[in-house]
Amino acid sequence: QVQLVETGGGLVQAGGSLRLSCAASGIRISDYHMGWYRQAPGKSREFVTVITTGRSTRYADSVKGRFTISRDNAKNTVYLEMGSLEPEDTAVYYCNAKWLSQYWGQGTQVTVSS
Repeated sequence: QVQLVETGGGLVQAGGSLRLSCAASGIRISDYHMGWYRQAPGKSREFVTVITTGRSTRYADSVKGRFTISRDNAKNTVYLEMGSLEPEDTAVYYCNAKWLSQYWGQGTQVTVSS
């Protein structure tokens, strides 16, 4: 059974930082492109960032320069370092694993207060 478990969400003031983790079980993340998506209240889920199996990265324009994705294949974990947080970053953040199959985590809430 595949599980992606996100941790690290919480309440932070604008300008602050958070680090999200996504621990995978049932798959080897080294075989997958790993990404983060987010869904704000009343909005559809949107792409945030991805790190490929070759460690190439891509970011949404809205987070470029503020967020950093990384992966530790030995720990089977992906990270999202979020800095200079803005109230507009408030959302549930979901971890995603994609290759021939696709898997989602249950999400972790990030709330940025102004």
